[in-house]
Amino acid sequence: MDNLIKISDLQAFENAIKGNAMLVFSTTWCPDCHFLKTFIDDLVAQNPEWTFYYIDRDEMVDLCIDLEIMGIPSFVAYRDGKEVGRYVNKLRKTQQQIQEFIDQID
Repeated sequence: MDNLIKISDLQAFENAIKGNAMLVFSTTWCPDCHFLKTFIDDLVAQNPEWTFYYIDRDEMVDLCIDLEIMGIPSFVAYRDGKEVGRYVNKLRKTQQQIQEFIDQID
C-alpha cells in the first residue's frame, strides 16, 4: 500500500475528495486487507485517472461511521466532492472485482 496517500484527519479527507479520489478503507490487523497488498500497486498503476488514498478505519472511526463504512476492506470513489461509487462490504476482494468496480464508475 506504499502507493496510497494516507489520510489521517478530516481536513486531509476534505481535500482529497475534491479530485478523483479512490478511498481505500482498511486496517493493519485485517487479513483480507493484507491480501490487497499483493495487487494494490498494480491497480494504482492501471488507473492513473484516480488518486488512491488509504484510511485506517481504526484511526478514523468517526468518519467511517459517518460514511457507513462498517466492512473492510472497502472502496469509495469521489469526484469533485461527490461520491460516485462504493464497494463496501466485509468480504475479501480480488483485483478483478475491484477493477470491475472502478470500470463501472461513470
